[in-house]
Amino acid sequence: MRLSRALKAERAKVVCAQCEEALCDISSHWKENAALNETPMNQLGSPYSTGEQVLLRLFSCPHCGALLDTETALPGEPFLRDEIFTS
Repeated sequence: MRLSRALKAERAKVVCAQCEEALCDISSHWKENAALNETPMNQLGSPYSTGEQVLLRLFSCPHCGALLDTETALPGEPFLRDEIFTS
């Protein structure tokens, strides 16, 4: 089952759609098992400069490096949680 363009669910695992390596069990939070790169938005230049230390988070497959997702957050904020529902 396709979860997004970059992720699939196979045999109760969240899997990278690029290399098909498992990141975690489907009941776990997959972002905690991805490679993370955080960059302050202020370092990206205009029009992305902000008055606060807003971070751009890039989540990548730790096996092949494929980009899986992005999000913005303040330092110390938890990852946005993607809920995966299966029937």
